Amino acid sequence: MKKQLAWLGAAVLALACTQALADRLEDIQKKGVLKVASFDSNPPFGFVDAKSKKIEGLDVDFAQALADKLKVKLEVIPTNPANRVPLLVSGKVDLVVANFTISEERAKQVDFSIPYFASGQQFIIKQGTALEKPEDLNKLRVGVDKGTVNEGVIRSQFPGATVVAYDDTPFAFAALRNGNVQAITQDGPKLIGLLANVPDRDKYVIPPFTVSEDLIGIGIPKGEAALKKVVDEALLELEKSGKAEQIYNAWFGPDTKTPLKRLYKIGQEKPQAK
Repeated sequence: MKKQLAWLGAAVLALACTQALADRLEDIQKKGVLKVASFDSNPPFGFVDAKSKKIEGLDVDFAQALADKLKVKLEVIPTNPANRVPLLVSGKVDLVVANFTISEERAKQVDFSIPYFASGQQFIIKQGTALEKPEDLNKLRVGVDKGTVNEGVIRSQFPGATVVAYDDTPFAFAALRNGNVQAITQDGPKLIGLLANVPDRDKYVIPPFTVSEDLIGIGIPKGEAALKKVVDEALLELEKSGKAEQIYNAWFGPDTKTPLKRLYKIGQEKPQAK
């Protein structure tokens, strides 16, 4: 009897948890607030603006557009690469909009929207460092962001490389500057944004090759079909209206510090050829 009651109690609890998770969209609308995790030190995707003291960037603009779609206020929660999944799984945020590469491994823990951005994994080195082709990585100490797809690519594809993991890209770059590593890796647009904001950028170079082709999506709690549907619809509307291109050009357009041709439009299967 006790076993039956214990089993019944566990079943009721599991059902309650499932229902609670399934009501995330409704909860957001009731509270009138959308909590989104974004970077606070990775321009131009997310960073603290010196004047406003607020987190701004491409990802924040997309998050604001989603909040506008839901007709709620946006609350941005700062994150680093390693904390994105924990914040989402623990329920501390509703979405992750933080240069979040879609991967099979992550999809075991979270769901993803359709892609809204695309990039390839690249590297920053000091001028004169011997990194002309991917195979050269096997001879180098490479700084990575802990818990990222970038880290996994280096560990799996370049077993000869010495991988050193850091909490975030600025820490990895400091290690490169100090000579603790010979290269650091992240998505190309993110590295371009980093170099645009350092005073000694002429001492560094981004070799002209990539070791991956990555699609970036919005992280959504597992099983939240209604929330995912709204997010996907909003992203497609942003592309159709031209707003997505406006957001891109605000941070990567020809008149910015980080000019980069837009090769991916929301709804495409893969980026255009460079």
